[in-house]
Amino acid sequence: MAEKSELDVGYVAKLARLNLTEEETQLFQKQLGDVLQYAAKLAAVDVSHVEAAAHAVPIFNVFREDEPRDWFTAEEALSNAPQKANQLFIVTKVVE
Repeated sequence: MAEKSELDVGYVAKLARLNLTEEETQLFQKQLGDVLQYAAKLAAVDVSHVEAAAHAVPIFNVFREDEPRDWFTAEEALSNAPQKANQLFIVTKVVE
């Protein structure tokens, strides 16, 4: 893992179309830095003696039959949509 990793919270917020205040941006930047420091500590731990995928409790898959059930009608799903046409959601383009 790199010695120091940084992520520009303001840039990521812009990509996610989040309107963050300067205070929120600074707070999240500090919190992210704390998370990255903790991840660096975890990366430094010697786990060579730990069995891969070792768990305290046995893990097993639980399967169930798929049961079809009624959900929303198209009208219900679109009832709160700000824009719709031909029973489809209209959204702004987010990918160039």
